[in-house]
Amino acid sequence: MAPRTRTLVLAAGAALLARRALRRRIQGSPLWPLPALEEPVSGRGRGATAGRRVMVTERTSPAEGVVQLRLEGADLPAWEPGAHLDLVLPSGLVRQYSLCGDPAESGTYTVATRLIEDGRGGSREVHEQLREGTELEVRGPRNRFPLVDSVSYVFVAGGIGITPVLPMLRAAEAAGADWKLLYCGRSRATMPYLDEVEKLGADGGRTTVAAEDEGGLPDLGFLASAGAETAVYCCGPDGLMEAVAAALPEGRVPHLERFAPTGTAGGGAFALELRRSGRTVTVPADRTVLSVLREEVPHVSYSCEQGFCGTCQQRVVEGEVDHRDKLLTDSERADSMLVCVSRCRGERLVLDL
Repeated sequence: MAPRTRTLVLAAGAALLARRALRRRIQGSPLWPLPALEEPVSGRGRGATAGRRVMVTERTSPAEGVVQLRLEGADLPAWEPGAHLDLVLPSGLVRQYSLCGDPAESGTYTVATRLIEDGRGGSREVHEQLREGTELEVRGPRNRFPLVDSVSYVFVAGGIGITPVLPMLRAAEAAGADWKLLYCGRSRATMPYLDEVEKLGADGGRTTVAAEDEGGLPDLGFLASAGAETAVYCCGPDGLMEAVAAALPEGRVPHLERFAPTGTAGGGAFALELRRSGRTVTVPADRTVLSVLREEVPHVSYSCEQGFCGTCQQRVVEGEVDHRDKLLTDSERADSMLVCVSRCRGERLVLDL
């Protein structure tokens, strides 16, 4: 064995032993298994579900600028491809990440996130503060992007958007379904799980990799011939998802996964009455209900400000709501809203505050 190869093998072995030692130390602690929390750490809304305690037992980097975390805990709920998890970060921020591990592996969740330099701080906190041994609260899993039964699939993933798609590819392959994947990214070095998806699609050339630094933007023309029996899934930047929807035959709607609100302002100003406090304020077209509420009710609960975590859920007494969240069920929307993203369709909205 060459000296360099021997060094790499020894380093890999040492890293494996270190991870195993950490797991033994964690699981040997009197606090293990970590219990489910009876109440969420932050938030009082009905959508803020109780959390569970997990530990980061492995941290790796599947691509440039991407961190993968293996989370372990006791009695973790099962999940299916397309599901995401809410992470309550040490600062109290709540962020959503797609589960990209193996649903059959109980007691473990795997998530990955790309560092967004000009983001709102969540990805930076994950990259800089979450290390092996860090204890976290998680909520969920929830699935707003389920894999439907189909004889054939077309998947389009952009960058970190591969995370919810990866378990879908494995499931489609295991079921013997016909599938194709277009995987887009700035460069191969920045595309997580590239090796695995290329191996999955090696038989029949089902995976197409479109790295912008090699060939520019991807060609979506093949979507025009997608038959009605083919389920089309896309996760990635808004521009990519909009392009996929536009490339499909008229009347076809793709399955999309978004982790950013589709719009939190717009639609005109309206009056907001706070019934219990007896105050009425105006919500301008360029501001959210939450931002106005915080001036009147400083203690109002909120966290993600994207319509995902449910912390800011409030009961609606009167008015028609323009729901823009990604969390509430139809029955919950009948008498409540997430004030961080949703608005009023009319001229007046009354909340039980």
